[in-house]
Amino acid sequence: MKHIVRSSGQNSYLVALALFLVAPLVVVAGISVSSSAQMTFPPSGTSLRWYAGFFSDPQWIAALTRSVVIAIGASALATSIALPIAYVQWKTGSRLAKVIGVLAGIPFVLPPVILAVLYLLFWGTMNHVGRIENVVISHAVTFAAIPLVMISLGFSSIDHSLVEAARTMGAREGDILRTVALPIIMPFIASSCIFVAIFSLNEYIIAFMVAGLTAQTMPVKIFMNMRTGFTPIMCVAAVLFVLIGLLGFAAVARMSSITKLLGARE
Repeated sequence: MKHIVRSSGQNSYLVALALFLVAPLVVVAGISVSSSAQMTFPPSGTSLRWYAGFFSDPQWIAALTRSVVIAIGASALATSIALPIAYVQWKTGSRLAKVIGVLAGIPFVLPPVILAVLYLLFWGTMNHVGRIENVVISHAVTFAAIPLVMISLGFSSIDHSLVEAARTMGAREGDILRTVALPIIMPFIASSCIFVAIFSLNEYIIAFMVAGLTAQTMPVKIFMNMRTGFTPIMCVAAVLFVLIGLLGFAAVARMSSITKLLGARE
């Protein structure tokens, strides 16, 4: 009897937690299909007018495109930074590589507003401001810790007996990396790219401080619209970002267990 009561209590708690997490998404999605211009829920009527308005507005499409381009560039660059560091740490255990790894992880734990000011000062000193590539590099440096941790987990999951067997067969270090290590760590690399892209898509403060309105991303565009008035078209942008995030997590889940990719032992 106690087991049944405990199980029912746990299930009730999980259901309540799920509803709490999903409720804001339901509200935003409901407002995005409202026929009214007021941000009210539940909507008085349903309409796709705000979706049509979003996709017919060049400014919203430009902001969305710019955000996607920045996210792809930042994820590729962050992974390019992290992969060599993780490889040297795994291969040699170099103290220098470990120090560089720690330095690469520092930006991720600093307050975003502090990072934004630092990046603003840096790009201002370089006399290179208001450019989309500034945001790409800034996001890549900020989120490099994600692929560094995940790829390091991938390298640590490699059975050293496979490496020794490859060496016994005459494989060189490049061959071992290409034929033994990369196939094993590839899900970790791909997943880290997706996670960095999602973080980059949703980042606001750094994008605003570094590029401002000259290279306006979607979060910056939403914020600027909030200053002039709330309209359901902002909820359309939020729904699109949620869908992109869900697709990203679904892609990660298809490649491997998410808990395994995050370091859990199965």
